[in-house]
Amino acid sequence: MVRYEPAIDLDAIDAIDMHTHVEADAHGHFSLDQELMDASAAYFKAGQPRTPTIDDIAEHYRSRRIAAVVFTVDSETATGHPALSSEEIIEGAARHNDILIPFGSVDPRAGEAAIQKAQHLIEDCGALGLKFHPSLQAFRPNDERFYPLYQTLSDLGVVALFHTGQTGIGAGLPGGRGIKLRYSDPMLLDDVAADFPDLKIVMAHPGVPWADAAISVATHKANVHMDLSGWLPKYFPAQLVRQLSTLLRTKVMFGSDFPVITPDRWLQSFAELPVTDDAKPLIYKENAARLLGLR
Repeated sequence: MVRYEPAIDLDAIDAIDMHTHVEADAHGHFSLDQELMDASAAYFKAGQPRTPTIDDIAEHYRSRRIAAVVFTVDSETATGHPALSSEEIIEGAARHNDILIPFGSVDPRAGEAAIQKAQHLIEDCGALGLKFHPSLQAFRPNDERFYPLYQTLSDLGVVALFHTGQTGIGAGLPGGRGIKLRYSDPMLLDDVAADFPDLKIVMAHPGVPWADAAISVATHKANVHMDLSGWLPKYFPAQLVRQLSTLLRTKVMFGSDFPVITPDRWLQSFAELPVTDDAKPLIYKENAARLLGLR
């Protein structure tokens, strides 16, 4: 396997999208079953579910001068649906290392196997972080059973990206298909951040309905950031918008949630917010570049 090495020229891009999903692979496999994909597409009013491959994503973002963090989510224990290969995603990113930044994914409930896979994805394959979705993967992030996994990520110096707040996956289905939102409360990550002060944590999304909690954790813990994906900016909570140019200006990052929200839609909506001109370059690119070690 070709190991990923970033070759991103920061002067040649205008932004870094911290939150981009790979929904399909070259073998015709999908990241979720059809019912969950349909529910997500309906929640985001995205029309028919889109299933872009890694090469599709690279073409989409390169034409827009935007780099993209790409990943899948391994939720096989909770959902029974086989995960897409993180190794193949990383290898695909290596083909497009001028524009793509790969994160891996492991199933935390796999125990020691998750730790070994995390080490493999990072050390052997070149992943710059791991993506977790506590609600979809059905685990409580501050459960100390998962602390050895976090210690591994901390030791290796990579980013841990956690879904927070509401999710479109399972939305509108009976019982939400058993997906429990409470696992994605940002306050659970406050425990993790306190216990692993060297672990680089990103809370994905504005954290609704716990936006105040997400803001508190991000401003209190130096090792915690937020990406702003999953919501069009015009729907951001007012208290979040107020702090984008002040307390959060070095802690938040652009993210779309592609393909359900495209970078074009997100950026157009964000441009209408009252964000100061000096904060925008930080949010669009510089905060993410620093966190990912791309400078």
